[in-house]
Amino acid sequence: MGADPLRPMTPADVQTNTWRAVAFARDIKLSHTVFAMPWAVLATLLAWRAAPDLLIAKLALIVGCMVTARTAAMSANRLLDADLDGLNPRTAGRAIPSGRLSRRFYLAALVLSALFFCLLASGFWLLFRNAWPALLALPVLGFICTYPLLKRFTALCHLHLGAALGLAPICAYVAVAAALDWTPVLTAGAVMLWTAGFDIIYATQDYHSDLQTGVVSLPSRLGIGPALWVARLTHAAAAGLLLLVGVSSPHLGTLYFVGAATAILLLIVEHAIVRADDLSKVGIAFFTLNGLVSLLVGTLGAIDVLLHHGGSLP
Repeated sequence: MGADPLRPMTPADVQTNTWRAVAFARDIKLSHTVFAMPWAVLATLLAWRAAPDLLIAKLALIVGCMVTARTAAMSANRLLDADLDGLNPRTAGRAIPSGRLSRRFYLAALVLSALFFCLLASGFWLLFRNAWPALLALPVLGFICTYPLLKRFTALCHLHLGAALGLAPICAYVAVAAALDWTPVLTAGAVMLWTAGFDIIYATQDYHSDLQTGVVSLPSRLGIGPALWVARLTHAAAAGLLLLVGVSSPHLGTLYFVGAATAILLLIVEHAIVRADDLSKVGIAFFTLNGLVSLLVGTLGAIDVLLHHGGSLP
């Protein structure tokens, strides 16, 4: 997988390892961390209000847990989906089907990222006497790594993926506050439905491939048009929950609601530009608009917690 550890690393070794790292980061879509990270940061700050100490240290652990958990989940995804990816023209160029990286490389990445996730989660126990992250680390990993299996059996796989991202605010809140509150639960519900909705939209690209390979997505089960209507309904429900999140917390105010209202407008735009007879803008809808949704709500909500209510970073 790399240079011989018994000899000095040569420039060629460095170039090869750098290339592999870049290829891996691109293949697991490291940039897509933007979908979940802002929600975890927002939940961290809300939990900090319940347990107001050592925010920077806890936030660093949360960010580390988010990155390593997502890396483990995406490594599992690429491993489990390698054969299906090779049969789909859209995904045949991914690292394993194309031969750029090996299954062994991804297995090592899965094991290492899972190990580091568990170590970081245990940091809350060692440093802050909160055992919940350490106790829940393996169940959480198991849940977020099983999405590729579900889409072989049930169209509810979209909700499963949504629930996996929805764990971000719940886990972050529990890790920081060692307790749970309605606000992170409502946030998790909003994230779950929002994610399920845009995953349904994303799956419309693979409608024909899914029919041929037997992947059970909502578009392949219901058809593209009806599936898009389900996505609209899930996003409408997510919009309602986003507003309830602001109502449920005394630490969220005007800035949060500006972010939530703008996010809802972006979801409306998303459904206006993606139609059953024109899927050419699915890429814009999936990454650009949904990335903005997460960043707007998470960032403005975080600023609201810190500034609107007189908070300051310790």
